[in-house]
Amino acid sequence: MQDILNTTGHRPTPLPKRQWAMTQRWNDLLFAHWPVPAASIAPLLPAGLVPDTFDGSAWIGVVPFWMDRIRFSALPKVPGTDTFPELNLRTYVREEHTNLAGVYFFSLDAANPIAVSIARMFFRLPYYWAHMAIKPQPDGRFLYRSDRHLTRQPVRFRATYRGLGPTQRLAQSVPGTIEYFLTERYRLYTADRRGHLFQGEIHHMPWPLEAAEAEFQLNELPAAHGITLPDTQPLLFYARELVVYIWSIELAKGLGAALGARRPVPAAEPL
Repeated sequence: MQDILNTTGHRPTPLPKRQWAMTQRWNDLLFAHWPVPAASIAPLLPAGLVPDTFDGSAWIGVVPFWMDRIRFSALPKVPGTDTFPELNLRTYVREEHTNLAGVYFFSLDAANPIAVSIARMFFRLPYYWAHMAIKPQPDGRFLYRSDRHLTRQPVRFRATYRGLGPTQRLAQSVPGTIEYFLTERYRLYTADRRGHLFQGEIHHMPWPLEAAEAEFQLNELPAAHGITLPDTQPLLFYARELVVYIWSIELAKGLGAALGARRPVPAAEPL
């Protein structure tokens, strides 16, 4: 743990001085990304955030994985919340006054209702409870499926993916590359229903990426959140595992958190 927390030279900003709130390990993770016009994403963001772009495009990520070794710094272990799949739909943003880069999540589906409730309550993130499964295959592929519970319309995801092995180019992302832009993010943004903007810090070692291949049989996440993906093959990366530390959220420091002109934030559907 201390080796990770003491290794900070790759971060764009210093670690928070506060105690971290949670740690977890992310496993068998696929980064699938599509370029989209920034103008199509901007209206979907809360006030205070603007799309971050690479090669003139904003980027939408669909990220399936499973997590384990979940631990809270100030709480005993919560039974039944240690290991489960997660699937998120995300984009990349900057806070318009500080220009600090981060991740904005349109949705996060998880297979554990207790974890979903905790994440909604303490981190104000748009988590959804879903029936999910990830099944490893003898050839190294993973069969991944997700069906969101308790929503008006079905939100389903089916994919098969695998990593293709480490390469020297992807062993550690280099600033200025697309893989660095998409993965080396150490801040998340979220907003409450009144439009107040919050930020949270995360920390991990640089992503140990691999090239990947994937087939998407069904992907209803983007449309469920007002996003249209281009009819092109996504950019794919894979990571076997990464330990992550997460800090509790706080009001964003930019002026956008304090000014009155706020864009309404779509409410997450009830659990």
